[in-house]
Amino acid sequence: MPIKPQCLTFLCVSAWLAATLGCGPNGDSGESAGSAERPFKLGDMLEPFDPPSLEELNKTTEWVDQPAFYPIEMVRQKQADSGPPPLSVRGALALRNDSAEDNAKILGTLGRVAPADGSGVDYDATWVRHIGADIKTTNPLLYSSLYEMEYQRLTGFTVLAYDANFRFFASKDWIVSWQTSADHLLDKIVLRDDLTWSDGKPLTAHDIEFSFKVIMSDAVIIPAARQGTDQLRWVKAYDDRTVVFFHKQALATHAINIDFPVIPQHVYERSLDNDPLMTRSPYHANLEDHPVVAGAYELVKRVRNQEYVVRRREGYYMHDGQQVREKPYFAEIRTKVIEDYNTALLAQEAGQIEEMELRADQWTDKTNDEEFYRLNTKITAPAWDRFHFGWNLKSPFFSDRRVREAMSWAFDYDEFLDVICHGIYQQSRGIFHPTSWMFPKNGPEPYHQDLDKAEDLLDEAGWIDHDGDGIRDKMIDGRLVPFEFTLLTFQSETGLQAATLMKESLDQIGVVCYVKPTEFTVLGQLLLDHQFDASMGGWATGEDPDTTANLWKTGEPRNYVNYSNPQVDALFEQGKLEFDPEKRAAIYGAIHNLLWKDQPNTWLFYRNSFYAFSKKLRGYTFSPGGPFDFFPGILSIYQPTASSR
Repeated sequence: MPIKPQCLTFLCVSAWLAATLGCGPNGDSGESAGSAERPFKLGDMLEPFDPPSLEELNKTTEWVDQPAFYPIEMVRQKQADSGPPPLSVRGALALRNDSAEDNAKILGTLGRVAPADGSGVDYDATWVRHIGADIKTTNPLLYSSLYEMEYQRLTGFTVLAYDANFRFFASKDWIVSWQTSADHLLDKIVLRDDLTWSDGKPLTAHDIEFSFKVIMSDAVIIPAARQGTDQLRWVKAYDDRTVVFFHKQALATHAINIDFPVIPQHVYERSLDNDPLMTRSPYHANLEDHPVVAGAYELVKRVRNQEYVVRRREGYYMHDGQQVREKPYFAEIRTKVIEDYNTALLAQEAGQIEEMELRADQWTDKTNDEEFYRLNTKITAPAWDRFHFGWNLKSPFFSDRRVREAMSWAFDYDEFLDVICHGIYQQSRGIFHPTSWMFPKNGPEPYHQDLDKAEDLLDEAGWIDHDGDGIRDKMIDGRLVPFEFTLLTFQSETGLQAATLMKESLDQIGVVCYVKPTEFTVLGQLLLDHQFDASMGGWATGEDPDTTANLWKTGEPRNYVNYSNPQVDALFEQGKLEFDPEKRAAIYGAIHNLLWKDQPNTWLFYRNSFYAFSKKLRGYTFSPGGPFDFFPGILSIYQPTASSR
């Protein structure tokens, strides 16, 4: 199930990223408090609209069929088309991953999904996962962190899915058909009639319409899910199974815009008047730990900052006594919160967890011995995750572009990438990855450390040591202000090392940087509230470059650094209107270059996926978004047939 974020995005994906990104969950901020004072009125952000009848629509609309697949069958077919596995399972498990060739062999063999008949699958198995920080919410409308997206993939429902190349399709596990009007102003979805919520009530098109109207209610604080959804004019459920999405204008992003999270109307329709934030009332507090869900799994246990446990939901794959969908492979999935990654690796080696993301030093130095390979193997694959220092442009220190450029010239990239990151990460060149279709043809070259340039830029910006104490300062509002700021970072080893290296670099040019490790949810709230000078962060890739508009357009809720450029705003508007792939790529390439010129971030590195898996697991696949595009639907524990061992 895709999630609309930019913390994905989408949707997978990198646990270390989620632990260090500036991607905070919804909380009780000042903005939230102000919203709580506004009365709740369902859909009050929408303009009045009287949709035509379905009969009239079908008579006047040229409908174009859109792709619909069973995701697991699509993966099986792709793997069948690629030929036989490069090795036997026994041969792949015996390999140590110390070369690109061996990596491909391990992934090509152990990444194979279970057979369609389920033979050899241990359906009673429990899969134990790792995350580096806890989820704050189980409510699909309130997600904002990557970990929360992963939880929603286990339990949630949206109308569309996407493949490893970010091409959208309707999952036939949920949908009978998906059609788009020839003028791109309408989408029509017909649901299956065997969908149920975990309380036994049917999931219908009315739940989709209701969820849209909740998202578009002013008193409800929506950190991420409103992006794109606000481009819809209306959503109309014509009956229990048929829902039509009316777009304000023809957009290349129409599939993303209809792909919002869905909540059960019968659970929430009477509770929002009392608590539109869905965080304060006892009723909603109970729903946080006992949510009503429609996905393959339902929450059965949650211990804050320790673990959450989901269990296979019989009502997902059985209906009226008949099996209607493939049975989810795991009886139970336990997700353990272990903030210290060295502790997590010890648990992986001991078999106490069965999957984790590896840090650079863990990949290169700590997973090469017999102790690790006794129970585990490891895999790497390309990803488009990117990491940065974010500069708050409303801060008196970073409002001047010359200062932000000075920060980028000051950092010691060689020390960070070659020593701290063990040479396995690429230096970043901006918001899009060089292998992505939206990276500009005239893309920028990365910065390198040049302290002389950094000092010249600070001098030009007026930050000079006026009083001879060794610290640069500047007269602001009649007061001499020393250049001393705090750099927030999550409490991770790599984040701390990056921030400390920046501090050491700035020490050489008369700028004082205080490094402040900050608990993940606290850091997220500070970013949402713009209560910071600088922060270490990162973003996973979204399924479309338009998802980054939420980060960079003026006034957007996750534009943490308060960036504003009318050219960038206009280009984002053009990008979603352009259907020609080459012209659209050029638009986002121009956005990339403008952001690079303005340096609201000092972009540090791109990070591939680096994961450890128990030797028991099969079926993991990767895309630029990470390893869990069809998570958890294709992972399993099974014993292959004798011929493939």
